[in-house]
Amino acid sequence: MPAKNELKLYIVSGYYHLYNRGVDKRLIFLDEQDYAVFLRTIKDALSPLPPPDPTRINSVLRKNLFNKVDLLCFVLMPNHFHLFVYQSIQNGIETFMRSIITRYVKYFNKKYERGGHLFQGRYKAIMVENEPYFLHLSRYIHRNPMPNFKDYPYSSYPYYLGKKHADWLKIEPIHSFFGTLQRGIFSRISSYQHFVEDEDIEDAPEEIRMDEE
Repeated sequence: MPAKNELKLYIVSGYYHLYNRGVDKRLIFLDEQDYAVFLRTIKDALSPLPPPDPTRINSVLRKNLFNKVDLLCFVLMPNHFHLFVYQSIQNGIETFMRSIITRYVKYFNKKYERGGHLFQGRYKAIMVENEPYFLHLSRYIHRNPMPNFKDYPYSSYPYYLGKKHADWLKIEPIHSFFGTLQRGIFSRISSYQHFVEDEDIEDAPEEIRMDEE
């Protein structure tokens, strides 16, 4: 019987917390290039396909989930990652995760002249089923790089603060809970920043925490 967070019964129009770590808690990102390559695999999967280039063979054959899987927030830590995603088609998550993990492991093993598994089994998945869970998951992910989460370069938090922008990251579903655009984007940003950084706010529910044992 698989653990409940390993079940792969994903519903259409569902939000999910996806995460995994290195086998035996080993590092999966060793330098800046590793982080950049992993993010590039996500960008390639979730961005619109470019027009076919007749000078390049198989130039657009990569898996593409644009408008089929949305990434709401993420964090890449030295030995694990967290992704908060939404899928609008059946099997969108499986296709997305298979694509990015396969590409990254191939890159990592070639670069470091190694073989075998990089991640600890299959990625874990938890369905996000209510509003408090929805909001606190984003806070938990963005606070994951404690104590330096405010300046951590490998998370979606800078995008939520207006410091970066990416079409392949969908911040509106979470941002929309923190004020209307009529009051101004800066009001929305400051409200969300307060939610994430206020130490007095109760932390995320226990069931969304990654098992560190």
